[in-house]
Amino acid sequence: MPSILGHPVLRREDPRFLTGQGAFVANLIPPDAAHVAYVTSTEPHARLLSVEVAVAAAAPGVLGVFIADDIDSDVVVYPTPFPGMNDQMIRTMLARDVVRYVGEPVVAVVADDPVQAADAADLVAVSYEPLPPLADLEASLRGDVVLFEGIDDQTVYRCGVGQEPDFEECEVVVRARFHNQRMSAAPIEARIGYSYWEGDRLVHHTATQGSHNVKTALMGIYGLDPGQVLVVTPDVGGSFGAKFRCYPEEAILGWLARHLGRPCAWAETRTQSMTGLGSGRGQIQDVVVGGSRDGRITAYQLDVIQDSGAYPLIAGFLPRMTMAMFTGVYDIACAGYRAVSVPTSTTPNGAFRGAGRPEATSAIERAVDLFAAEIEMDPAEVRRRNFLDPEVFPHTTVSGMSYDSGDYQKALDLALEAVGYDDLRAEQAARRANGSESLLGIGLSTYVEVTATTGAGDFASVELGTDGMVKAVTSSTPHGQGHETVWPMIVADALGIDLDRVVAVGGDTDCTPRGQVTGGSRSAQIVGSMLVDASQRLVEEVLPTAADLLEAAVGDVVHDREAGTFHVAGTPAVSVGWAAVATALNSPLTVESDFESGGQTFPFGAHVAVVEVDAETGGTELVRLVAVDDAGTVLNPLIFEGQIHGGIAGGVAQALMEELSYDAQANPITTNFADYPVISAAELPSFELIRSETPTDRNLLGAKGVGESGTVGATAAVQNAVIDALSHLGIRHLDMPTSPRRVWKALHNHV
Repeated sequence: MPSILGHPVLRREDPRFLTGQGAFVANLIPPDAAHVAYVTSTEPHARLLSVEVAVAAAAPGVLGVFIADDIDSDVVVYPTPFPGMNDQMIRTMLARDVVRYVGEPVVAVVADDPVQAADAADLVAVSYEPLPPLADLEASLRGDVVLFEGIDDQTVYRCGVGQEPDFEECEVVVRARFHNQRMSAAPIEARIGYSYWEGDRLVHHTATQGSHNVKTALMGIYGLDPGQVLVVTPDVGGSFGAKFRCYPEEAILGWLARHLGRPCAWAETRTQSMTGLGSGRGQIQDVVVGGSRDGRITAYQLDVIQDSGAYPLIAGFLPRMTMAMFTGVYDIACAGYRAVSVPTSTTPNGAFRGAGRPEATSAIERAVDLFAAEIEMDPAEVRRRNFLDPEVFPHTTVSGMSYDSGDYQKALDLALEAVGYDDLRAEQAARRANGSESLLGIGLSTYVEVTATTGAGDFASVELGTDGMVKAVTSSTPHGQGHETVWPMIVADALGIDLDRVVAVGGDTDCTPRGQVTGGSRSAQIVGSMLVDASQRLVEEVLPTAADLLEAAVGDVVHDREAGTFHVAGTPAVSVGWAAVATALNSPLTVESDFESGGQTFPFGAHVAVVEVDAETGGTELVRLVAVDDAGTVLNPLIFEGQIHGGIAGGVAQALMEELSYDAQANPITTNFADYPVISAAELPSFELIRSETPTDRNLLGAKGVGESGTVGATAAVQNAVIDALSHLGIRHLDMPTSPRRVWKALHNHV
């Protein structure tokens, strides 16, 4: 049979999701579970003076009310997520002595049902002594407010690479400051989990993107061996980077369950999610770009201050991901990067789709546009004059990244041709000459990003049952990627069997002995390649059985993948199929993979955005978005394009509308979907996708990651388009989101 890979296959997952038959954590909570509600801080920074719980403890249905001092000392500390971050910034499961952000859990109230728990939580009285809040990143860097008393260093993390260029030698130098705002991942399913004990074994059900990551964290918190923790992840209603590990509100459920002797469950509300779930982005970027008036960029410096929020979470580490990609697709002779992550009295900051790479692309792509404006050259031409040449690959950058393959000019030219770039520029000039109130903007973005940053630690096996069914068992934790469809496609293709004879298996840590977080656009190229490897090994394992059935020597038997049979070399007319081989087995046959990737991969592409800005209101409409996203070999075009669509939507959202905001006193002001405008189909055009495939040689499938590419490319393209629409009025830069209010103010300030 012809290869199924590269052809669109409908997702197996979708029928149950679309008909309300998904099995999410909330559907699985046992009827005897107790329910937890948290009393959270109403102050961004304050000393805890007293916590009065007696009235709440006497409320109907309440089983217990707990503060930090009630929790066992060996459990109460929440671990720092990454080595190298400031581990002196200690966080406890429930706040002790000091609260450092609005929404920080202070008290856990446990009751027979969630309504009783929430009602009782309202009866807890907490007294605070307000301390100076800290919302400003530069104030944090200066040490104006100390969030953690008695520690050596008030920064979370530092990194840097290269040397700051000598811009005195440049003919043209442009300096700018960009604010890359914080965003909420806003998954449809907010955080949720429940825990119980089977003897000395902790069982935890959770909505996560890394079952084994959660298992490792719980093992450390509770001092348990691997066999003493089971993490179960059923269907997950989105994550986008935010659910990469268990938060304190979940991690403490095991202690509560053990203390009370019954399962304990917790589910947050949307407002609790907006103030407690890790957000993403949040950088101040100072850029300096220099070069010559003929369009060559020869020097680039990027300095970053990263908002880590109140405690070290993944965002504190993300400047390292920005550093990895800070020179983008360009051949720049001298480049330097410095970054520091600092705390603020806001919700701990995490990761959102792209996790450091969209920030890098936004910085360099805005810098290129500013440079082009300064020398009065078309931004497309400036890009062409500075691209890395396709002949240089593999190419090692100043940040140590080993780019595998790319043709950046080809991607840009494809996008420009598809959008009709010259005609758009002509139309733009005509509108400006006629004084039109509908301002046309064209924005470009060329990008490269890194995927599969962690290339080891996953698990995959293929099991052939005696009934002829095949199980693709993996440690991946899907939350929208389509693994239930793609994994069987890969195995069916490698074995040469019908797709409906392969099922994907996973979802709990008893299925697999190890695993990595499903993030960083890594699954297809790592886990997918492991399934190819395991399938090929399975073929080798069953050759003796096939040879017995054929009454031939093992060395004479070959596997015909296209036919899905085994036969003696040169005589395909006499063959046996997988069903016969399976029936001949005494028991199911399982083969594991030990495949290791050849390194990180680097998807690339070009996006062109076309916007119309209303000069009267500042409102912006995205009318076209043309995208060339090259992520190597495409396994399933339907899922591939779906990932691109979702990524583009996330990028457009940041460029035009979404921003997780705090006031000057660090109080959150976007605490629900009335205040935080999540993008929808109503704000988006139909995207125009141009296919481009440049396979990598670093895995068995030639695939690169695609889950975040759309976001990396679209964010800068749309921002550049809005600014381009206003550029003839003397407006050189607008920070994101380029909301109607921000655009209107810019227009009126330049009247």
